[in-house]
Amino acid sequence: MTTPCIICVAITGSVPTKADNPAVPTSVSEQIESTHEAFEAGAAIMHAHVRNDDETPSSDPEKFALLKEGIEKHCPGMIVQLSTGGRSGAGQTRGGMLPLKPDMASLSVGSNNFPTRVYENPPDLVAWLASEMKTYDIKPEIEAFDLSHIFRAAAMYDAGEIAQTPYVQFVMGVKNAMPVDRDVFDYYIHTVKRLFGDDAPWCAAGIGPNQIVLNEWAISSGGHARTGLEDNVRLDRNTLAPSNAALVKRTVALCEQYERPVATWQQARELLGLRQVA
Repeated sequence: MTTPCIICVAITGSVPTKADNPAVPTSVSEQIESTHEAFEAGAAIMHAHVRNDDETPSSDPEKFALLKEGIEKHCPGMIVQLSTGGRSGAGQTRGGMLPLKPDMASLSVGSNNFPTRVYENPPDLVAWLASEMKTYDIKPEIEAFDLSHIFRAAAMYDAGEIAQTPYVQFVMGVKNAMPVDRDVFDYYIHTVKRLFGDDAPWCAAGIGPNQIVLNEWAISSGGHARTGLEDNVRLDRNTLAPSNAALVKRTVALCEQYERPVATWQQARELLGLRQVA
């Protein structure tokens, strides 16, 4: 049986603004509405950042709480994944929302270059974030910007710092970080299977115009796919994406092309070892 493809929608991020695309949802109410549309289109996971009123990144736990409450009300069963990314805060403020006990949270286990700065993930902060996720029964999604990050996740898993088989997401196409390279992508898959087993689930995310490339590579290779306005605000060079749902629908079409069923939220929870909800 073909493994259903889990679609994750990264609805907002910390960088794109309405000046880049008016469809970018920045208020909590806009985020809930956009996520609901994406959920109905086929997304089983929502990856969330929150913003201040001026659209700058925020790590305010109260905003995350309102967003999580709204998603659970309007998208029952959808997997809520909150970001602990570094653009919205520093140090342990990045994990201030973890006591909310979302289903998942992103976990970057190593540092790397971003377009204009170093994305710092020092070992002590990574260990603390992982510990908080374990305390609150949150499954981390390992954001692998480099091959070393997959090996670091394996070391943390072996040490008991990560409770379940790591769910690794390959992030490719960030300027100054790992470019979109098929040989590297294939080796990432090989490495995940070698370290975690042939059945270990994995995902891929491509930035900007590379989003559709990584969607196709992941879907055709048996992995899971991330889409959404955080990573890419366009359908093509000349066309802004009208919504997160439009990008999800494009990913669903690729699943149909490669004869991969789209995972329901129930299937996604089972594949990732997450608690089921009524």
